[in-house]
Amino acid sequence: MAGQRAPAIEGLFSEVGGGVRLHGSRCATCGTPYFPKTERCRHPDCDDSRIEDASFGPLGTLWSYSVQNYPPPSPARYDEPYRPYALGVVDLDDGLRVVGRVAEGSEPRVGAPVELVEAPLCQQEDRVVTTWMFRMRDEEGSR
Repeated sequence: MAGQRAPAIEGLFSEVGGGVRLHGSRCATCGTPYFPKTERCRHPDCDDSRIEDASFGPLGTLWSYSVQNYPPPSPARYDEPYRPYALGVVDLDDGLRVVGRVAEGSEPRVGAPVELVEAPLCQQEDRVVTTWMFRMRDEEGSR
């Protein structure tokens, strides 16, 4: 893919200090994490909704996954011809459980360590649309 890179949704993730982080919120009262950002805490036992900006990642563990064998409906974006991909449910080390694509070339394994990466999603006119994905890491933590 050639062209200028642009995130699929501005402000949802960024590369910070050599690693990708998801930008969300955390309730300062009860500690519940949210992604994407939220205005108030939705935890049923939280009496005081004090929301603060938070960043999550880059390391976690693959909790579950499924393979998307058919093209998703609009507004999902992908290049033609469609190629199946894995969607992972990941428990990030800082307490957030999040769904995201598994990067090409990574063979998903439940319980495997993963890291957030920025990767191409599709080509759109003269730009490469990017998103966050999860890449499998070996047990020692290297790529």
